[in-house]
Amino acid sequence: MALYPKFPMINRRNLLVGLAATSSIFVSPLKPGKASPPPLLKPKRLQTGSVVGIVSPASATFVREELEVVIDAVKALGLVPRLAPHLLERYGYLAGKDQERAADINQFFSDVSVAAILPIRGGWGCSRILPYLDYKRIRQNPKIMIGFSDLTALILALNAKTNLVTFHGPNGLTSWRTTQTEYFRRVLFNGESVTFQNLKDGDDENRLMQVKNRIQTITSGRAKGKLIGGNLSVLSAIVGSPYLPDLQGAILFLEDIGENIYRIDRMMTHLKIAGLFDKLAGFIFGQCKGCSPDADYGSLTLEEVVWDHIKPLGIPAWYGAMIGHIEPVLTLPIGLEVEIDADTGTIRMLESAVV
Repeated sequence: MALYPKFPMINRRNLLVGLAATSSIFVSPLKPGKASPPPLLKPKRLQTGSVVGIVSPASATFVREELEVVIDAVKALGLVPRLAPHLLERYGYLAGKDQERAADINQFFSDVSVAAILPIRGGWGCSRILPYLDYKRIRQNPKIMIGFSDLTALILALNAKTNLVTFHGPNGLTSWRTTQTEYFRRVLFNGESVTFQNLKDGDDENRLMQVKNRIQTITSGRAKGKLIGGNLSVLSAIVGSPYLPDLQGAILFLEDIGENIYRIDRMMTHLKIAGLFDKLAGFIFGQCKGCSPDADYGSLTLEEVVWDHIKPLGIPAWYGAMIGHIEPVLTLPIGLEVEIDADTGTIRMLESAVV
């Protein structure tokens, strides 16, 4: 007498077929579908009398007179300055502890009376505060966030985490001369869809040819995509973090200052082997002041490094845009759709960046 009931033999093939059939009934909780990004969020435009929160999210301000200069600039724009609580704090070379600097930004985003947030300066430190920002609160209270240099980390992170249009533009201590102020007003006050192009230097008005502010086309053509970019050193340092926007189909612009050529090469190689260049629809290299070849025999030039990395991509690209640690500092929208022309060196906004 059998002690156990007889079951039909199940071979390996039948088992796999059966499992495949039943797997269609369930969705694995371990592999959730990729969430779609939130809709593009635009801040409200500035008006005369709008309140601007002045913050110091990176390097410390050691001289009080510099703050007074920024306050005067904001007032001259017809805006009302409001100082962050920890504005003049100091923690070594930083403007206070990371949580304090982040708290100032969180507070201004929560304050409905504040229309824009303007940093005094860059330097170093914005990347350190990114984990302490309240991105849910920021998305619920969209407003203008602007800056360049080390502020690259902040404006990219806000766009990556909330899809808010931010702005690569002046810090408080930039010159605020006529041309810079004009672009600031056109983009942030008037809500114009601006076309950016290198400006002619005054000396070139009396020449037969343009000598300064020239562009060099790397690969001809036009391309459309969301505009992403900023300081190469800062951007390279946040690759692999959740604070870099998705570059699929993007137009990437890069700039830097005071870097040896081999370091520019190393950082661009980082972007290349991380697969970021392969995602791009277009590329722009701006200015790199003080980035001359080393005295060592056989150094590559900056142009050779950029061409080595970008030319093989076959995407519209150019070199020499007036973007970087130069004057004027233009106001460029981060995360907004633009169209570029690599033959004329133009960046055309396809819509307003503010509402």
